[in-house]
Amino acid sequence: MGPVGFTGAVLDRADRERNDPDALAAALGDWRARLLKLNGLDPEIDADGRLVWASLADLPDAADPLFLGYIDGKPHFVPLRMGERHGPARSPALFAMLGLMPPDQAGLYACARSLVDWHQRHGYCPACGSATDLFRAGWARRCPSCAAEHFPRTDPVVIMLAEHDGRALLGRQAAWPAGRYSALAGFVEVGESIEEAVVRETLEEAGVRVSDVRYIASQPWPFASSLMIACIARAESDSLNLDSQEIEDAMWVTRDEARAALDGAGDARFIAPPRYAIAHSLLSAWVDGR
Repeated sequence: MGPVGFTGAVLDRADRERNDPDALAAALGDWRARLLKLNGLDPEIDADGRLVWASLADLPDAADPLFLGYIDGKPHFVPLRMGERHGPARSPALFAMLGLMPPDQAGLYACARSLVDWHQRHGYCPACGSATDLFRAGWARRCPSCAAEHFPRTDPVVIMLAEHDGRALLGRQAAWPAGRYSALAGFVEVGESIEEAVVRETLEEAGVRVSDVRYIASQPWPFASSLMIACIARAESDSLNLDSQEIEDAMWVTRDEARAALDGAGDARFIAPPRYAIAHSLLSAWVDGR
């Protein structure tokens, strides 16, 4: 299956030091400390697709340094400017950069981006409405009025292939590039298991009833902050009844057709998901019979 996108970052998150003012002060005062360079929420990368880092002396005005952790013993930070506005969450330029980034670099970026984005969207206490303060080295916010503490959240999303008679079900959204098909996906709802979400979402989007849900892999997805949970399930039939509000089209593909798409063959039936998306890894695992 190969490495899953946005995973494999070599980062010691150093949770033990997030509530230690002396350790944080030492990290901030370390001459080797690095600061991630961002344009809004988009990364800067070099010719090899690696993230670009600067000195803490380059921290922008009115920005707070959020402590990511240590890489090779060196403290790494990302700048936070509350109230900063950004362009499209997923621009073509960003996706082009993600296609060039090694998985470990994309994983590190996913951590930094999701953390900054969470702070910028959670400046006020949901309990009493007061402005909150940053604490735990940037890994939480505290309300000075009611003392409520708030922590970065991850939204679980199931992404799945329904399998029937040696074929897998793929769908596409109208906003995607022409010819691209991918696995179906949807958010896990409150009071719902992963398996139940797979069954419900597949039925809602494609009208296909599935069972025997099998977990394959997971992936952080930093748009804004989701955990993609990849599964394969057995479909009762190949009859489709699409929800046109969710997907534009769907089709059943064979392993040979999927393999051609994953290999980028010119005569492939469809365009595969990009390599940094877990749908690519999921389709690869299915093609290999895993």
